[in-house]
Amino acid sequence: MRLSWRRSSRAEDRFEAWVTESHQKWVLAGGTTPVGPCPDEAFLRDLARKSRRIKLSDPRVDHAATCPTCLNQLLGFRQEIRSRRRKSAVAGLVTACLVIAAVIAVARYGVQRQSPASHMAVVSQTVNLWDVGTFRGVQPSQLQSVSLPAARVRLKIILPRFSPPGQYLVAVTRDQSGNGVMAEGSAAALVNGNKETVAADLDLRRAKSGRYFLSTTHEQDQASYYYPLQIK
Repeated sequence: MRLSWRRSSRAEDRFEAWVTESHQKWVLAGGTTPVGPCPDEAFLRDLARKSRRIKLSDPRVDHAATCPTCLNQLLGFRQEIRSRRRKSAVAGLVTACLVIAAVIAVARYGVQRQSPASHMAVVSQTVNLWDVGTFRGVQPSQLQSVSLPAARVRLKIILPRFSPPGQYLVAVTRDQSGNGVMAEGSAAALVNGNKETVAADLDLRRAKSGRYFLSTTHEQDQASYYYPLQIK
């Protein structure tokens, strides 16, 4: 009888199948209970573990496969080993999940520390251009510089008199030619009493402190209107 200790390429364990087949062959051959002492428990446990320390020529291997007493012990030890392996696999999986959860928690904590709530908060600002004349591409002299923070801004603009209704593009640029756009947003003008207002969300978190321009552009007008802006 030959026994191979190589792992099966299939998922199922063939150890019990080998023991059963050996026992059946012995029964069909008219075998009787083997003569001689049964192997000790240590040997049977090693055999159940398919230990490489056991030589295939060892007569105790055949004895264990053909002795009902040894066979019952052998299969019992084998079941214990499989049960321990399953528990170890489950414990390993639980440990891996806990480690992953801990890594995710630490990463989120780090992101929160790098991005404090004050940095992520949206600041509401209002710019009143109602009494300001509209000068295409020219800075209105009667308007003092508008100040906005380097943050996420929900900007409400009261448009100059006689501004047409419709969609507006609001932008923050570095100059009066529309170059160096720092942020922009589009929204429809709303009527508030006798005034037109437009609201846009602008992300100015990456803007450095300095002078900029706030521009408004109507959807049917190619020209933009620029207003001086200071970002702090």
